[in-house]
Amino acid sequence: MDAIVKMLEKHQPFFEKISRNIYLQAIKDGFLGCMPIVLTSSIFLLIATLPGVVGITLPQPLIDWCNKLYNFTMGVMGIMVAGTTAKNFTASMNRRMPAGKVLNDGSTMVAAQCSMLLLAVTQFTTKFDGSELSVFDCTSMGTRGLFSAYIAAFITVWVYKFCVSRDLTIKLPKEVPGAIAQNFRDIIPFGGAVIICGIIDVVVRNLMGVPFSELLIKLLSPLFTAAETYPGLILIQAATAFFWFIGVHGPSIVQPGIDPIRLANQAENLQVLLAGGHPAHSLTFNMSLVGEFGGTGATFIVPLLLILFMKSKQLKAVGKASIVPVAFAVNEPLLFGAPMILNPYMLIPFVAAGCVNVSVAKFFIDNVGMNGFSFVVPWATPAPIGIFITTNFQLIALVFVAIIILLDAIIYLPFLKAYDKLLCDQEAERAAELGLESDGAATIAASTSAPAVEQTTASVETTAAAADSEPVADQPEPAADASAKKDVDGLKVLVLCAGAGTSAMLANAIKEGAAQTGENIASSAGAYGQHTAIMDQYDVIVLAPQVRSYYNDMKADTDRLGIKLLAPRGKEYIDLTRDPAGAIKWLRENLD
Repeated sequence: MDAIVKMLEKHQPFFEKISRNIYLQAIKDGFLGCMPIVLTSSIFLLIATLPGVVGITLPQPLIDWCNKLYNFTMGVMGIMVAGTTAKNFTASMNRRMPAGKVLNDGSTMVAAQCSMLLLAVTQFTTKFDGSELSVFDCTSMGTRGLFSAYIAAFITVWVYKFCVSRDLTIKLPKEVPGAIAQNFRDIIPFGGAVIICGIIDVVVRNLMGVPFSELLIKLLSPLFTAAETYPGLILIQAATAFFWFIGVHGPSIVQPGIDPIRLANQAENLQVLLAGGHPAHSLTFNMSLVGEFGGTGATFIVPLLLILFMKSKQLKAVGKASIVPVAFAVNEPLLFGAPMILNPYMLIPFVAAGCVNVSVAKFFIDNVGMNGFSFVVPWATPAPIGIFITTNFQLIALVFVAIIILLDAIIYLPFLKAYDKLLCDQEAERAAELGLESDGAATIAASTSAPAVEQTTASVETTAAAADSEPVADQPEPAADASAKKDVDGLKVLVLCAGAGTSAMLANAIKEGAAQTGENIASSAGAYGQHTAIMDQYDVIVLAPQVRSYYNDMKADTDRLGIKLLAPRGKEYIDLTRDPAGAIKWLRENLD
């Protein structure tokens, strides 16, 4: 097992490079920007359907109104994603443009939305009340058109890059105001992108007889079918956990490629449910509630196991500190506090638990009558509650939750016990060195600020170092007495992570620390990829461990804007979230 972990460490830079792929980033961040559409539309449907679960019948006009709100939000999801994906892809492309050449992200956003409509939507005429009407087929404007949205976004930005980098734009005299001149500069690339997508649409419709979006779905349907089998679900879940185990945020790599079909399947499940049928798709957006039950690695039950069954003071302390955040799928305190990342003892359960969970979920959906997930709930919803809601409040879903909690406990417990024995032996050795009783010394050890695991074997030392390793550039160590000299009055700090959950922990600690010390410091939490429009309002940006692989890209932006960029190591970050005053001191020490 140690040899496997060492081999994985050697390939960590390769996997980090994958996570920084600009296409995957654009898809992930573009989709994240449209999450309010997904969540808000689900609320309207819950309003329309929840009363029926308890035997209450709502007035039909109210139900129709809720359905209209859903159709005009989720029903145009594809168009919106085309725009947000293009906007984020433009931001990445601008970092690679020659000096003085900049792509207009507002223009690329609109051009991508127009191009997506050309690729995905069919226009035809029909008769209504004796008159001919020109209408759109809206089927592919929503989740069914997401793949077309991505292609439209990428084509658009590349056309803009080609035109702008070669000065293929309309130039006006310098006396013309900049905003007006920019509109004319965008005409040629805008027209080029729309024309190219229009040509693709004409060619595909004439040769294949279907819109481009439908052709994509037909070509990819064998992959979608395979992904919804037991091996497919297991492979997806194993890859997600595996990447996180080696320190690379797994969902950022795996989910962008499958989110379109997951969301489309969940929307289809919802329509079947509303029609009175049995939603049968298992590869859905909220299957992450099962596969990442309490966070990647299916760690929902782990903090409780640490508290109840472990003897090591360190693991008990980690369990107590992580039990609340893990309940809301924020499990970084556990991943870096135990640690679990790159810990040889944790590789098997960390990967296996989620795989078992999704397999049991598919069995329940296919054979036991549990509904496939239909209503979309936020990722931070406590998993048992989220599963109960998204299955339309089925009691069998509660039985399912109880079963996977038990299975996860069975999977994790033997490995945790073995790891606990190692730590207890280390605590006993430490106690012997100090001439104290084992229990008392262990208490001292657990309360110190030493690294999370002070292993005696070379292999586990490597694990701890790798879990806290710097994926990009090491930051200079601050002088010991610097904290007393740095002026932080009026400082504005933005903390970024993958989904704004882990970043909120440190942002809140900084707020609390500022209140304790009387400092005038403002802190906010955000999601990486949604920061570009607001980052210039801050003096310091802190990257959480989830997104430290983006350090180099972020450094280019912060240097340009004169912003200080900090990227604490895994355990250091978690320690700061628990020590508000220490977080303020850390900020002082790291300001130049």
